[in-house]
Amino acid sequence: MFDSLSERLGGVFDRLKGRGALTEADVRTAMREVRIALLEADVALPVARQFVDGVTEQAVGQQVLRSVTPGQQVVKIVNDALVAMLGPDTAELQIDVTPPAVIMMVGLQGSGKTTTTAKLARLLKKQGKKVMMASLDVNRPAAQEQLAVLGTQIEVATLPIVAGQQPVDIGRRAMQAAKLQGFDVLMLDTAGRLHVDQQLMDEMKAVADISRPQEILLVVDSLTGQDAVNVAQNFSDQVPLTGVVLTRMDGDARGGAALSMRAVTGKPIKFAGVGEKLDQIEPFHPSRVAGRILGMGDVVSLVEKAAASIEAEDAEKMAARLAKGQFDMNDLRGQLAQMRRMGGLGALAGMIPGMKKAQGAVEQAGGDKILLRMDAIITSMTVKERAKPELINAKRKIRIAKGSGTTVQDVNKLLKMHQEMSTAMKRLKKMGGLKGMLGMLGKGGMGGLGNALGGPGMGDMMGKMGGPGGGLPGLPGGGGDIPPELAKFLNKKK
Repeated sequence: MFDSLSERLGGVFDRLKGRGALTEADVRTAMREVRIALLEADVALPVARQFVDGVTEQAVGQQVLRSVTPGQQVVKIVNDALVAMLGPDTAELQIDVTPPAVIMMVGLQGSGKTTTTAKLARLLKKQGKKVMMASLDVNRPAAQEQLAVLGTQIEVATLPIVAGQQPVDIGRRAMQAAKLQGFDVLMLDTAGRLHVDQQLMDEMKAVADISRPQEILLVVDSLTGQDAVNVAQNFSDQVPLTGVVLTRMDGDARGGAALSMRAVTGKPIKFAGVGEKLDQIEPFHPSRVAGRILGMGDVVSLVEKAAASIEAEDAEKMAARLAKGQFDMNDLRGQLAQMRRMGGLGALAGMIPGMKKAQGAVEQAGGDKILLRMDAIITSMTVKERAKPELINAKRKIRIAKGSGTTVQDVNKLLKMHQEMSTAMKRLKKMGGLKGMLGMLGKGGMGGLGNALGGPGMGDMMGKMGGPGGGLPGLPGGGGDIPPELAKFLNKKK
């Protein structure tokens, strides 16, 4: 979503970082470009103006202009200002009350309320909550049936449909059913309209009066751009919103709605929908989003994604094999499948510090089609060849290339990549722990993958993330040190 903004800001900061010393004029010129970039990204004019004025005031201070690395100081100030604009902390659902806690979903028709209701219910269920969903939408054809179908898919209870019943009565019945059946959370999916009108507002207020919700979440389609902020303002004036859920954050919108929402409404963005599937919703982390916009990556989200998609049993088997220094083509195939589950090469590149530019190179090289092509090459090998890649001679390469619809050069690239990754995996045992794993993302790991994707040029680019066992540059401490936020997350997991 933030690609165009990220690209524009990246260009501005690259020019600043390229200078040994900065004058006040340099900073002011850069900030004018930042303002234009924000306005082009559809950020509300008052928000963009306030943001740039605040950043300029700090950036022209003596501390920055006399700093050893003034360009990086300015980037840090912009990063802090972005985090403040998006909301300083991750806002969590306030549902630790006497059950049932009521979450009321509001918004315009077509914003994705019903699907978001099911996504949140699935998320709460994974956290150990007993959830019930109820549809109060009697206007849109089959809206209640849609929620019932989604409930069946995610194995969450839905309130039985009674034909002809009005929203307030459905709300009362839902409250009674949730209390009697001992549900922890009751989710109310209210009706929407094509535009904000008084009838919609009156209905919402009546439902809120009888259910007394702990959370009133406004669901907004981020693809509607600046108008999403106007919608949020209208709802905020009428009902006591507690937070916002942005849907379609995976789309190609310019991101202005997300950046303006908190500043205009004063309400935190609590969740972001990042895809159509029912598991594609994430808590909104302002600091991580700011990091992605400025090309600083998001290592914590990357680790979380890996933790969510890696099967514990598979991880244990892999760890046992690595401990013995084993890494064959079957293992490589498992790693490629893992990358696809985590969102593909493009998504991963955007989360790794210093890899924002490589994201474009990945897409240019064919993106996730490359992963599928590699999989095809491995499946064209015999069982023996997968276990012992050294058996693959010139004749076998020709057969594998024909079988997978690729070329012998493609097969060679994959074999070279396997060899480099195998060396890196063996090194992992000697380095030990997470530092070693981060270091593995250096020339042996990501560099090898880069060579397989687009030749030595891309291999070098991806390899620059770290030397052999050198860790990721750009992280506090450098040289493979773990950033504090990541260390905190890992300790919490233990």
